[in-house]
Amino acid sequence: MLSTDDKAREEENKKLEAPKVASFNLNDFTIIKEGEAEILMHAKNEVFFNKTQVNNRDMSIAVLRTFVSKYKQEHEALSSKRLKTRPKASDVSTIEVEATMDSVTPNENSNGNCHVSKEISQDETSSIPEEQSSNQAGKGHGELKSPRVLEALSASGLRALRYAREVDGIGQVVALDNDKVSVEACRRNIKFNGSVACSKVESHLADARVYMLTHPKEFEVVDLDPYGSPSVFLDSAVQSVVDGGMLMCTATDMAVLCGGNGEVCYSKYGSYPLRGKYCHEMALRILLACIESHANRYKRYIVPVLSVQMDFYVRVFVRVYSSAGAMKNTPLKLSYVYQCIGCDSFHLQPIGRTVSKNTSVRYLPGFGPAVPQECSDCGKKYNMGGPIWSAPIHDHEWVTSILADVKSMKDRYPAYDRISAVLTTISEELPDVPLFLSLHNLCATLKCTSPSAVIFRSAVINAGYHISGTHVNPLGLKTDAPMDVIWDIMRCWVKNHPVKAQPPDQAGSVILAKEPVLQANFARAVASLSKAQAKKVARFLPNPERHWGPKLRAGRQITSKHVSLLGPEAVNGINNHEEAEEPPTKQTLSNGSCSIQS
Repeated sequence: MLSTDDKAREEENKKLEAPKVASFNLNDFTIIKEGEAEILMHAKNEVFFNKTQVNNRDMSIAVLRTFVSKYKQEHEALSSKRLKTRPKASDVSTIEVEATMDSVTPNENSNGNCHVSKEISQDETSSIPEEQSSNQAGKGHGELKSPRVLEALSASGLRALRYAREVDGIGQVVALDNDKVSVEACRRNIKFNGSVACSKVESHLADARVYMLTHPKEFEVVDLDPYGSPSVFLDSAVQSVVDGGMLMCTATDMAVLCGGNGEVCYSKYGSYPLRGKYCHEMALRILLACIESHANRYKRYIVPVLSVQMDFYVRVFVRVYSSAGAMKNTPLKLSYVYQCIGCDSFHLQPIGRTVSKNTSVRYLPGFGPAVPQECSDCGKKYNMGGPIWSAPIHDHEWVTSILADVKSMKDRYPAYDRISAVLTTISEELPDVPLFLSLHNLCATLKCTSPSAVIFRSAVINAGYHISGTHVNPLGLKTDAPMDVIWDIMRCWVKNHPVKAQPPDQAGSVILAKEPVLQANFARAVASLSKAQAKKVARFLPNPERHWGPKLRAGRQITSKHVSLLGPEAVNGINNHEEAEEPPTKQTLSNGSCSIQS
């Protein structure tokens, strides 16, 4: 018997069968090849395709390959542990359990979950983690099935096709879109990519939010890459991922996340941004805090494995787990940020803390206030932002594995240079230091010449602290040194490099009026250069071409005002193509084909 979903799916497939797909004229399309996938794009801006997102897609494929490998390793470890800890039973009961498991087929329900008979003991079923039991394929002893991927906003389907064709071990890829033209284009591209794509990728016309809500804990990977904010999809997305699964999420509304519209950011993400030099990293941490907030409503929590700011967007890769106990740790991972309006010094205020007594742990509000009413360095007031995710935003074991995989398969990544540079920089970041300093910003406050990054790093290291770069900003420096130590180092620098007298009420004048408690040592330290810098490995690459940035939303008419986004050649090409077409009386485009109606 077919379920209601299966019947609806068949009806959709019948509506968009081969006759329509075969009727389009290939001359009306441009073939775009990226990785191992090829798509057909019409000259008009009907379906959204962004060439710039090749970095995003390559990074996602790299993470997905590592996830598939680690997910399999984790399942094998759980299986072996289960075999070791399984209570002894009679031979008869063992045979009954094996026969029950063998009798289950993966197609008994819509998401492949298997229903174990009541003959299995309660002790055995309770010892199986939810993520393991939900992924049993029914062949033998809890065999792991291939991970399923949901691309919630597919447009042309390029990302889904690349996942299916390039990531080994991936099972079904479900591509969703609520625009009929996009679904038709996606299905056309699936057929254009041959049998592998047809067997693995399926496209549906559906609202992603509704689809994810009606398929809870069904997908090992959920990919959200919207045009703008992902906030409206997060509540359903965190419910659609299996325990231990991966949620990949992009946000392109950087003006909102970086403090351009603080009230809008608060309404979408539940956090107030600050316009510091670290605003792009704060955007990452605001997005992570928002995802955690949505997950907590369903007794779930997230563990970030990689968080990236590239080009014009932020992209996070997090694993989602269910645990009412572990969820209590969320306030320990979130903090408010106090930023001085005079000298840009910042301080973090954790939301929660724990107190341990014997074997019990109590969760209490964080101690405060973290700062006085006026900045202890310059005497100015503070702005308050947040809450933000203040726990680590990367898993360095994952980063190392991803980078090694990328280097071993460099020919399979069109954007290899860019993603390897970003991953290299991330691998050298201090893992437990939220936000970062800008050396040029410190010098702008004091109106002094800037020391080289090597000299400043050496002074921090010689003072007994750690320091690293950040992938977000070439001039950014992450350090666990407190702000009073940073300003003492700068006071010592200014003594050797005097500045002109400034008005006494300025922040820089107030800071320099104090004598340094710490005497900085600017002798070059061994660790002042990272390994990548020492080997002269590229870490920050220029854009590959002009006008490299976000493109127009699908359906918008391309005019001369879009030259700054697309470039004059692209705009002229579109206009020339439109002029070359003979204007019919009535023209309707169906699945890329034209039909003239009288």
